[in-house]
Amino acid sequence: MSDILLETNRLILRSWRDDDLDPLAEICADPEVMRYFPATLSRDETAGLIKWARDKTSKDGFCFGPVETKSDGAFLGFVGLSVPDYPKPLPFFPCVEVGWRLKRSAWGMGYASEAAREWIRFGFETIGLKEIVSFTTVTNTPSRRVMERIGMTYSPSEDFQHPMLNADHPLSNHVLYRLSKSSRDKQR
Repeated sequence: MSDILLETNRLILRSWRDDDLDPLAEICADPEVMRYFPATLSRDETAGLIKWARDKTSKDGFCFGPVETKSDGAFLGFVGLSVPDYPKPLPFFPCVEVGWRLKRSAWGMGYASEAAREWIRFGFETIGLKEIVSFTTVTNTPSRRVMERIGMTYSPSEDFQHPMLNADHPLSNHVLYRLSKSSRDKQR
């Protein structure tokens, strides 16, 4: 599955190419894009992120991958599924998450929701997952709206502190959204 190619009405979801580094490095260096993450990423750190995603795809069969527009091939960022592999486990591990990171000019156009829905379809119908989760810092309202638009459910009782951040870090408090295959099937 290392060359996954999924399509939506407007988007192509594909595997990583070497020429993705520069546009992704620009996205990961943007303080506004990265405001809900502990720090922006350097070009070398972004190269490490792409290597990590490629390695995860080889290992798990899927991971976050590039999103581009069908109309002109513009690189928008990445969306995909991933098995979180933090050194300290999440309180709801094992799990598969859906996540995204798009450039600012792609915000507000429904691209994250469109790509995430296709990855969710793939996760349930092709991989055979029973549940997909998504999580973010409490204050990340834009991503939380995407999670709600794609049919995920939030339960305040599952709020948690991200294990890789100190408890007093301003981004430590996280919310968890869930979507089961059976819930998705009922929504359709």
